[in-house]
Amino acid sequence: MQLGRSSWSFPAAPVILASAAVGGPFEAAGNLGGDFDRCFNDLWLGEASFEKAERFLLQEACSLALEKSGIKKEAVDFFLAGDLMNQIVTSSFTARELQIPYLGLFTACASAMEGLALGAFLIANGGAVNILTGTVSHNGTAEKQFRYPTEYGSQKPPTSQWTVTAAGAAILTNAGQGPRVTGATIGRVIDMGLSDPFNMGAAMAPAAVETIMTHLRDFNMGLDDYDLIVTGDLGAIGRRIAIDMLKEKGLVIAEDRFLDGGVLIYKKEQEVFAGGSGCGCVAAVTYGHLLKRLQEGLLRKILVVATGSLLSPLSYQQKESIPCVAHGVVIEA
Repeated sequence: MQLGRSSWSFPAAPVILASAAVGGPFEAAGNLGGDFDRCFNDLWLGEASFEKAERFLLQEACSLALEKSGIKKEAVDFFLAGDLMNQIVTSSFTARELQIPYLGLFTACASAMEGLALGAFLIANGGAVNILTGTVSHNGTAEKQFRYPTEYGSQKPPTSQWTVTAAGAAILTNAGQGPRVTGATIGRVIDMGLSDPFNMGAAMAPAAVETIMTHLRDFNMGLDDYDLIVTGDLGAIGRRIAIDMLKEKGLVIAEDRFLDGGVLIYKKEQEVFAGGSGCGCVAAVTYGHLLKRLQEGLLRKILVVATGSLLSPLSYQQKESIPCVAHGVVIEA
């Protein structure tokens, strides 16, 4: 099952039995609005704070995924989840409501694929039958924690990205019908010395490239073995850097087969600078848009590489650089 130093192959591939994606009003107006199971018409979601609204998003995605799967939450062995808030409180409070044995994850925006990879590993090794995994982000909470509250109206450079208000969740099981998780590559932490929280794409691109190259080497695969390689969330600038870095290393891929969740999710006329970001971005794009295309037969085999910037407000204030990581998961129809 282990390939190389950091990859897993799953011969008895766990099945994504059901998934759900929920989003906010800005996401509903984007390119993938029709792929969400539910969108809300305001950022507050009827809650008293953005933090409680974020919690509601994750709870809703989990509830919808469970409902679509036909599996009761009492039959779920483990809940694997992560978010961007301090001490991943959104995931922990959601776990409190679900009352499912809980494994909290934090690799920032890479947490979505970390959860899917670990869930598949547990099932493939007989450690679980049913897994619920999900991640979430909210523009009003993440911007306030990592940069400036949106109410400040602070100016942002073109390299900055827009935190997506969305959540995605999936039910993994050991048998049934649906897309299958056939492999995963766990990334190393890469730090190129960049320290600008308004240029996450440039900071994360080397980690994405490192994981893609490791994955191809471990699985003895080429770029042409995948219908799509989808990163999340490098944005337009980070995606361009990643394509150029791959080319420098002799790996040339057609641009329409190397996509990014942060670029896919919004329309060009939406003012999101370099694109979307956040734990909920790659989760919603994967568990909404990409899985639907697999189920419809439009895609056969994809590699989703979720990228995360492992900074904190404290590390930024102490002028530390931004360590980054990327985890890749292979999903096949």
